[in-house]
Amino acid sequence: MSSEPPGTPRIPGSHEFFNPESLGPPTGFSHAVLAAPGRVAFLAGQIASGPPEALALMGMVEQFRGAAQCLATALEAAGGQRQDLTWLQIFVTDVAAYTGALKDAGVAWREVFGRHYPAMGLFGVTGLFVPEAKVELMGIAVIPS
Repeated sequence: MSSEPPGTPRIPGSHEFFNPESLGPPTGFSHAVLAAPGRVAFLAGQIASGPPEALALMGMVEQFRGAAQCLATALEAAGGQRQDLTWLQIFVTDVAAYTGALKDAGVAWREVFGRHYPAMGLFGVTGLFVPEAKVELMGIAVIPS
């Protein structure tokens, strides 16, 4: 049930990721995460940094990459590491544009978080706080004791 190869020793204090075969193979996410004991960090919604006029010129993937970098910065400021992210919500103003760019968004994710895939969900919204933003990421991390 775990996404780890069979026989992989569990590192004490690390999070466990589960991907039951009955739910189908996950692509770029984990079905469930059992967080190790630790401190919980709630990460506010992050968009790509820059003035609104710069955001307006960015495409979906560029905004996604920027938002992921800001989320990682917030996590590290809280004392965590990127692999401590256990839960992610992705808010986009255009689901079709996001899913059409999914392969490139996956590349952008791996540039920032490597092959670490928390439990996550994608939500289409009519707008974000900054009207020029197309993507906002929000997360929860558990920083192991």
